[in-house]
Amino acid sequence: MLRPEKLLFLILIFSGSVSFAQTVSLFNGKNLDGWHVDVPEMDEDESAINPFIVRDGMLVSLGTPQGHLITDDTHQNYRLEVEYRFAGEPGNCGVLIHASTPRSLYEMFPKSLEVQMMHKNAGDFWCIVEDIQVPDMEARRGPQQDWGITEGKGRRILNLTDNSEKPPGEWNRLVIECLSDKIKVWVNNDLVNHGTNCTAQSGQIAVQAEGSEVEFRKLLRTSISQLSEESPK
Repeated sequence: MLRPEKLLFLILIFSGSVSFAQTVSLFNGKNLDGWHVDVPEMDEDESAINPFIVRDGMLVSLGTPQGHLITDDTHQNYRLEVEYRFAGEPGNCGVLIHASTPRSLYEMFPKSLEVQMMHKNAGDFWCIVEDIQVPDMEARRGPQQDWGITEGKGRRILNLTDNSEKPPGEWNRLVIECLSDKIKVWVNNDLVNHGTNCTAQSGQIAVQAEGSEVEFRKLLRTSISQLSEESPK
C-alpha cells in the first residue's frame, strides 16, 4: 500500500499541479535542425555564404555576411545558458530574445530585445522595436527625449558591471532568464542586467552574425517558474 505522502505526490503529478524543469539543447552539435537563417545578402547574391556553420561540434557564427540564425520554435518563461568565445579578434555579436517580425530594423534585425555580447559590452540591452525598463534609466540610456525603439533612437541600455568577461579566446558563460515581462542577465556569474515591463513576453531566440567570428559550445534552454536570486550554476 502506498504511503499517504506518496499517494498525494502521484495525485499532484497527474493533476498537473507539479511541474519539473525541462532542459533542452537548442543545438544538436551536428546541424542546424530547429533553426532557420535570415541573411539579407543571401537573397540576391548567389555567391553569398551562409555565415552559420557547424564546426567540431560547435555552432559557429562567421560574422559575415551579417544576419541572424533564428529558432523555429517560440519560447516563454525560460532560462537560456550560452557558452561562447570569440574565435579570433574579439568584436560584436549578440543573442536576441522574444524575436518575432523579421527585418523590422535597418531591414535586417528582427523585432526583439538584444542581449549584447560585444567585447567589453556583454550584457547591455539593445531595444529592437521592443522596449524594457531598468533602474537609473537616464544614467544608463541617456536623455529621455532620445529614447526609442527604432532607427536613430536611444536604444542601448548599459549593463551594470565592467570586466565581467573572460580574456579574449576564453569561454564566457551568459545566462538569460525570461519570466513574464522580466529579464535577468548574468555574465560569468555577475549580474549584469535586470529589466522589467518588457513589451514582449515570448518569441523566438536568435544569434547574430555581426562582424566577428564566435563559437558557441552550449545553448541550453530550461523552463522556469521564478527568477533566480543568484546566477544558476
